[in-house]
Amino acid sequence: MRVAIVTSDARVYYTAARVLKEYGIPFHSLRVGERIPFDVEVVLTGERDRDSVRFPVKVVVKDENFIDELLAKLEGRERFKRIYISIDPGERPGLSVVADNRVLEVHHLKSPRDVGIILDLLEKYPGAKIKIGHGAKRQRVLMLKALADLLGYDYPVIVVNEYRTTPKVGGVEVSQVQDIVAAINIGLREGRTVPIGELLDVREPTKREIEDIKRRSRELSGNITISSRLAREVALGNITLEEAIERHKKGIGRRSR
Repeated sequence: MRVAIVTSDARVYYTAARVLKEYGIPFHSLRVGERIPFDVEVVLTGERDRDSVRFPVKVVVKDENFIDELLAKLEGRERFKRIYISIDPGERPGLSVVADNRVLEVHHLKSPRDVGIILDLLEKYPGAKIKIGHGAKRQRVLMLKALADLLGYDYPVIVVNEYRTTPKVGGVEVSQVQDIVAAINIGLREGRTVPIGELLDVREPTKREIEDIKRRSRELSGNITISSRLAREVALGNITLEEAIERHKKGIGRRSR
């Protein structure tokens, strides 16, 4: 058995044991201070016991995602060769982390501006690159602007043609599953690398695009049709449709219908 769980924290033990069993990895269960068998290569422990456990190779268990770091250590490599944080843009973007063609984790974001998780993942996976699908222009621009404010307009991202990345899915929460699977497929595809700023050169929206956004505002709100001025701001990726509806309710930007 190459793994040992050494902790005084019941939550840490339960999480580690459950995930190891799911992956079919045998392990020793030890108390802090007990002798660690000679065949152990990696020790799993918690934040509370990190300094008390004296072993050269440790993985701190915070949640079930510890398995990625553990597998990397067991495979004799600290890092993957290629890691991509891949995004399927939309009202609620799908996100995946794909390393050496293996899916490490997936997320469903709350909105295009919900980019905090992306920054966390860039820190968690040093050397990771961002991939983003070329569709959903309005939501894509919103997300890229949020990222540019934090990473810089010269930050490189990989744009991927997302044609046929979204599968047909039946059952509950269909859209969430589709968004996540699309993000995984985007992570597995090649693309072209460009600075974020180059992707933010947004042209003036057409009258048809403006009217389509106004129609969607009625669908989303139930009965509110936002102004053409607010619809233009949405089309340019300056505000979300939800923000435009709220501004309309407050009487901001109602002129030019």
